[in-house]
Amino acid sequence: MLGQTYMDAVITPHRSLSERGFIILISVVTLANCCSPFFLAIDVLAIVVAFLVSFSAARRVERVTITARDVVVTHEAPNWSRVVWESPTAFTRVSVVREDNRTVGLRLALSGKQVDVAQALSPRERGEFAKALEKAIREARRERG
Repeated sequence: MLGQTYMDAVITPHRSLSERGFIILISVVTLANCCSPFFLAIDVLAIVVAFLVSFSAARRVERVTITARDVVVTHEAPNWSRVVWESPTAFTRVSVVREDNRTVGLRLALSGKQVDVAQALSPRERGEFAKALEKAIREARRERG
């Protein structure tokens, strides 16, 4: 059956501070600034803006879907979705860039075009994802063959 999905991976960026931790941090910074001159309140504003941008980026994910027919990479956020790569599974290659036994890059390639995937993962996780990606493509090709 050509409709089977061999991989549907969602890659999310790592964030070390939860929203609750953010509220606690902002409360402490605000209290500290209340004891200092008023112009230092700009610090609080800068920190709030930086974390809002960070939380917004954390909601963006990368989805890699492999079927017997095609490989699709989509960038998604709560309000939008954009396909950044689509290629036939039969001709898609996985390119792994390694340095010092670490996976520093992972790309999908076809006819001179390529796209980086799994950039949000650590080198170890990227290496494991590369193996799973190659296996899924191999199994999808086998179905078509």
